[in-house]
Amino acid sequence: MSDQTPAPGAQPLLQPVRLGALDLPNRVVMAPMTRARADNEELAPTALHATYYSQRAGAGLIVSEGTWVSTDAIGFVNVPGLYTDAQTAGWAKVTEAVHSAGGRIVSQLGHVGAVSHPDYHGGRLPAGPSAVNPHEMSFTPEGPKDTVTPRALSASEIAATIGAYRQAATNALRAGFDGLEIHAQVSHLVAQFLNPRLNRRTDAYGGSGEKRARFLLDILDAVSGVWGSDRVAVKLSPYWRHEPAFTADDEQLAEYDQLLKRLGDSGLAYLHLLGPEPGGASDDTLAAFSRYRAHYRGAIVANLGFTRASGNDLLERGLADAVSFGAPFIANPDLVDRFTHGHPLATGDRDTYFASGVKGPEGIHGLPGGERVVGLFIRLGRRRQAGTETSRPSSSNRNFPRIHERSITVP
Repeated sequence: MSDQTPAPGAQPLLQPVRLGALDLPNRVVMAPMTRARADNEELAPTALHATYYSQRAGAGLIVSEGTWVSTDAIGFVNVPGLYTDAQTAGWAKVTEAVHSAGGRIVSQLGHVGAVSHPDYHGGRLPAGPSAVNPHEMSFTPEGPKDTVTPRALSASEIAATIGAYRQAATNALRAGFDGLEIHAQVSHLVAQFLNPRLNRRTDAYGGSGEKRARFLLDILDAVSGVWGSDRVAVKLSPYWRHEPAFTADDEQLAEYDQLLKRLGDSGLAYLHLLGPEPGGASDDTLAAFSRYRAHYRGAIVANLGFTRASGNDLLERGLADAVSFGAPFIANPDLVDRFTHGHPLATGDRDTYFASGVKGPEGIHGLPGGERVVGLFIRLGRRRQAGTETSRPSSSNRNFPRIHERSITVP
């Protein structure tokens, strides 16, 4: 758990907390949200990124959108990386802007693995833990395409991938970030290694839950060597369901229980944990976070569909140390102030969430409830899971997936 507990009678979300070496003035965390705005050949952050993040510096902590650790990690359109000097310089301007506004920001490092597509790799197959098709949707420059059967990473390629995380961690330090978060959730590479349906290796990285976790633990060792473990975090999604590969069954949840116990000995800044999908087959949020707390003894940042009321309740129960919010930050850059003063939240205009071009300055335009964020995002469309409504992208942006409002976390 964190070093401080919320003061009695005070709104827990607004109380300070220490997560590892990170001192937060409040417990409202901005969740990582891919906005696909690095529309340049270098996949480098732009001035728009600096403006966007600095406007949200009132968060106790900002977690950046997921950033690629190498060209092999790429699997989504216009997402920035952190593997070149140009990208590092772009992120340095972002962190400078956030720090100048009084904020704190950590970099989320990611790799999509088998859910990438040959279109991103000059026709080469993407790589995963094993040659097993995850049956996900890959969002390519030409539009959504079904994933293919990947090639299995060799032992030397695994070592090189871990090395790419280490180099990206070094670049994040050069760029002025305050720490790191390892993207290990949903259907991306680390989660693929943790999944027995996708990881059928028989070497040191597969064959048992303990061995399947080695890839993540080796990454943590590598990046902690750069930062120190108390500025490193991991985001996991044990209850993520997306069949056929990701089922959150009892066996898989039990393996995550053991992983959380092992991570409790790692001295991490925090674990960023997704709860069950609201309205899903297993949507008991309190039970899920009680389970997390029982197995992980460090600080927990809770994510997925929380409101001010439910976030405060979770903290009052001692089931988390901070709560992250995604979609509410889009139309409410001043989310912490709104929580503080009891102002209603602005309702986001989905037509401006993912606009294809910048139409004007983004930001705050009046209180209460009167602000609007414009010209910031690319409109995305997403194929829903079987049995639910299918959404299609707007005619001007057919190449992009619609991201679920409560978990805008790709990658």
